[in-house]
Amino acid sequence: MTDRNSYHLTPEEQQRRRRRSIALGLTLGILCILLFAVTMAKLGPQVLNRPL
Repeated sequence: MTDRNSYHLTPEEQQRRRRRSIALGLTLGILCILLFAVTMAKLGPQVLNRPL
């Protein structure tokens, strides 16, 4: 049974998709690090010196 809707990417399309995925992953990672850094900067250095 063959799948009529199957689509095979060319090597060039696979390479483009991989580069786009890597770029999106790096962008998300950078945004997460930036959000963490901004949050820590807003909370200040004394956030860890509080009673539990």
